[in-house]
Amino acid sequence: MPAEPMSPTSSRPSSPRADKPLHELLSHSLVDLYVGPDNTHWILHEKLLCTRSRFFQRIFYSKDSSNHQSYGLPDDEDEPFTAFVSWLYSQHIKPPAEEKDLTTLIDLYLMGEKWQAPALVRDALRTTREWYARTDTYPGLRRVQYVYANTDEDSEMRRLMVSSVARMMALNESIPPHWDKALRKNGQLAVDLIKSIQSWRIDPALVPDMRRAVEESADDYGADGKRKKEQEDNGDVNKLAEGFLKNGLGDDASKKADGAKDQGKKRVDSVAGSEPEKVKQELDENLPNGVGLPTESLD
Repeated sequence: MPAEPMSPTSSRPSSPRADKPLHELLSHSLVDLYVGPDNTHWILHEKLLCTRSRFFQRIFYSKDSSNHQSYGLPDDEDEPFTAFVSWLYSQHIKPPAEEKDLTTLIDLYLMGEKWQAPALVRDALRTTREWYARTDTYPGLRRVQYVYANTDEDSEMRRLMVSSVARMMALNESIPPHWDKALRKNGQLAVDLIKSIQSWRIDPALVPDMRRAVEESADDYGADGKRKKEQEDNGDVNKLAEGFLKNGLGDDASKKADGAKDQGKKRVDSVAGSEPEKVKQELDENLPNGVGLPTESLD
């Protein structure tokens, strides 16, 4: 395979374009990477690695770099780095099978941010979002805390976590105790949740406004939750109807015929003086269930 063309200002090849096909990025130039506390040795194609990551591009394409480079990554773990190598050569991230697999996926995202690999950031973020959507679940507290501990304020993964949790909180009837405790300790998370909800641009008409609520005393309501005023109005009509039923409209009417008429006449006269028919008409219109006064004269 022919040697790589040399840059006039550097002893290394010029930075490769990210849109090149894979076979053009598998050059003869290789780099050695030592990963984790055990210095696990990886040999990767230099051009491919530098195409995907601006961080490694600066490491291996600097003016003082030699023909065979090595670099140590002692703070990185073997499992997520293995997933990184898989993505590097395939441009694909295996979707998580279960929730615990999100650990590696989020670490992949963090590698993408740290190593300035925008395609990795995009793919890891999309895979994470798709997993939560497919399983119809929300990020747990420990996931959110881990992301907060390892990202900056402008992190897309942090934004995804906060937005998802904000939706969960808004739809739940109460805040889970462990979230309540965490929000009291982490003021930034609480502020971010409020900002996320503000970004929804909710219709003001759908948001309760306690400034315009009418305050009413508990004494205004009965045991069944209804206003006492309505109960009293209904009670007066019912009592009035019961009185007439007992004195002339019930089953005992035949037993009280003459006495009921005399008593009824006296009662009506005492209320309306010389206008008993007016009282009869008014009561007839207000008695419930169609109950009316006798059509015969009370005289």
